[in-house]
Amino acid sequence: RGRSSSLIKMLRASVLAACVAAATAFSPSALPLGTATRKATSGPTMQLYKDGKLQGAGVNCIPIFKRPDSLKGDMVGDMGFDPFRVSSYANMQFCQEAEIKHGRIAMLAFAGIMAEVIGIRFPGVDKVYAASNDIFEIHNMAVEKGSMGQILLWCGFAEICGGLPAMNAMLEGSGRKPGDFGFDPLGLGKKNFERKQLVEIMNGRAAMLAVSGMVH
Repeated sequence: RGRSSSLIKMLRASVLAACVAAATAFSPSALPLGTATRKATSGPTMQLYKDGKLQGAGVNCIPIFKRPDSLKGDMVGDMGFDPFRVSSYANMQFCQEAEIKHGRIAMLAFAGIMAEVIGIRFPGVDKVYAASNDIFEIHNMAVEKGSMGQILLWCGFAEICGGLPAMNAMLEGSGRKPGDFGFDPLGLGKKNFERKQLVEIMNGRAAMLAVSGMVH
C-alpha cells in the first residue's frame, strides 16, 4: 500500500512536469511571427522550424555555454544543447530518428501507465491481470502470461520490415526526414506542420523524462 501511495505521488509530480513542458511547447515563442527573423535573446529560447530562417540558428538554451558549431540549425527541436559534442562525430539524422522514435514510445507508455493507475481498462482485463493498479505487478503478470512477448515480437517485426529500411534509405540520401513514415490518416500535417513537428519533439522529450522517473 505504501509503495502504491509513493507511486501515485510520483505520477502526480511527473504529470505536472509534463504539463509544464507541454505548455512551453505551445508558448508564444514557438508561434510563427510572420516574415521577420527573430534575434537570439540572453535567456533560454525555443524557435519554430523554418520560422523565417532555419529553426536552430542562434538558439542557445543555456546561454552561459557556447552553441556548438557542429549544430547547423536545420533540425526540428535544435536548442543548441550538446555538451558532449555528439553532433561533431555522429550522424544527426540517425540521432534524431532515434530521439523521435523513443519519444513516441515514451508518450504511449506515459498514457498507458496513467490509464492503468486510474483504473481505465478494457472489459475482461481484470480476469486475466487481476484488479491491481500497480504498474510493476501488471508488467510482471504480462510477462508471465506472454503479453509482453507478443508486443516484443510484433514491434520487432514492424521495425525490421519498416523502420530499418526507411532509416537506411534516409542515410543513403533519399530525402526522407527523420521520423517520417508517411502515416497521417487524419491529415493533421496539412496545416502548421512544422509547428506540430516541434510540439512532438518537445512532448516526446518530456515523456521520456517522465517515464524514466516513474519506473526508476
